[in-house]
Amino acid sequence: MRRLTIAVFLVFCFYAVAFNQAKPAPATPAFDSVKASPAYAELLLRKTELESELESLLIDFTEDYPRIKDIRIELELLKAESDRILSVKPADSARLTLALGKLILGKLGHSVTLKRLLTQYQDGHPSVKKEKRQVEIFEAAIKEILG
Repeated sequence: MRRLTIAVFLVFCFYAVAFNQAKPAPATPAFDSVKASPAYAELLLRKTELESELESLLIDFTEDYPRIKDIRIELELLKAESDRILSVKPADSARLTLALGKLILGKLGHSVTLKRLLTQYQDGHPSVKKEKRQVEIFEAAIKEILG
């Protein structure tokens, strides 16, 4: 009789715990529409590629290796652009096209080159001016789409 009481008590406890567990909050459909956009997917793909390459390079090289520095810079810029995309209102998520993602990645590529050039040259150098102009052109196109 005692074993039966203990067994019933344990079953009751497991039953109570199972039904009282906190259920995860449902994802916001609006946030999901932005994360499901082609532009966000393009940035996520690039982030994944960079993180993968970084991990493989860190096995053989130190943080001073130029490619590792470039990847770190690009990941930092990519994070800022991802946050920018995530801040888009769900009603405007139709603007987050694949073309926008490619424009952002183009801007990131030129931004990394610009940062690298600025470590070697001053603002007035022709190569620096050229890269700054490239970044400005890509940013203007991005702003035209995002409004």
